[in-house]
Amino acid sequence: MRKILLGSLLFACAGVAAAAPGGVAVRLDTSAEPADIGSGKLVFTLSNNGATPMHVLRWQTPFDGVTTDLFHVERDGADVAYIGPMYKRAAPTAKDYIELAPGESRTVEVDLSAYYDMKLGGQYAVTYARDANSAVLEATQASKAGVAATAALSTQAVTVWVDGGADALDSLDEAQAVEAMRAAPTPRAATNSFVSCNNTRQTQLVTARSSAVTYATNAKSYLDAGTAGSRYTWWFGTYSSTRYATIKTHYTNLKSALSSQAYTFDCSCTDSGTYAYVYPTQPYRVYLCGAFWSAPNTGTDSRAGTLVHESSHFNVIAGTDDWAYGQTAAHKLATSNVSHAIDNADSHEYFAENNPARN
Repeated sequence: MRKILLGSLLFACAGVAAAAPGGVAVRLDTSAEPADIGSGKLVFTLSNNGATPMHVLRWQTPFDGVTTDLFHVERDGADVAYIGPMYKRAAPTAKDYIELAPGESRTVEVDLSAYYDMKLGGQYAVTYARDANSAVLEATQASKAGVAATAALSTQAVTVWVDGGADALDSLDEAQAVEAMRAAPTPRAATNSFVSCNNTRQTQLVTARSSAVTYATNAKSYLDAGTAGSRYTWWFGTYSSTRYATIKTHYTNLKSALSSQAYTFDCSCTDSGTYAYVYPTQPYRVYLCGAFWSAPNTGTDSRAGTLVHESSHFNVIAGTDDWAYGQTAAHKLATSNVSHAIDNADSHEYFAENNPARN
């Protein structure tokens, strides 16, 4: 077994440029603790540089832990896999925002190595990967109203060196290791296994998965026919052949996985504000939470739709992110940021649920 030891974790440059007046600034710094050198830890600081209170969506920050792919991490120009959880949540309410008074800052330490595959070590470029429209309430509201945003959020990459370590792939060379991590699991029988799920929930999950197959099949048939009506443009924006082909591939993969793979359903999560979550590098295990059980089997934000949403997060299917939650915010992405729309898990769910129906 070989080890990759490439020196201590160092930031060549720290932080981000200050946001525009009225904006929120994010700063990334190395930990000040000597024991943290080489550990992959950084300090995330959120500041309000304006003269009025600002509100930042808690989920789009690491203050309650990392529950989505918050950072863009590259090694030698190649994207580094996010290995943390991806959550489907209910649309945010007032309690889900962090209020920052004028001049106020908040800081939290983040262990990047717990959420990104940094085992190979080397030089990494790290950027906070959220924009004002997805993270700052005032910017989101301005965008929905169709007026110029009064809040901004800016960031820049920081360069880091990370010590590598031994793992199960150490016997392979680096190219082989990357290829092994990206390889899709071999199709298996469409079976269901359960962890901490009572009989009632097991039955509900079997029904939800069957309905999710129906949703994915219908979506694939729509795209196979080359249709690009309001159903497509409402959720994924203006038609382009390249984007359309990407979405078509996503639903081809979704139908295949939901109808042919062995899924494991874990019912141990009790968070009432969360439907479900997955780890994108660990297909096909889905953790079901409180909001899932109060949802209908089909329809908007349904159990079946949640399984489409969560399955789309798996890297072997679509590798989607969570740029926006809820129908209103997901539709807004289709008009304001098409690249985010075709990468948004809720957009994939709502296209499949098609409720209300569009052509």
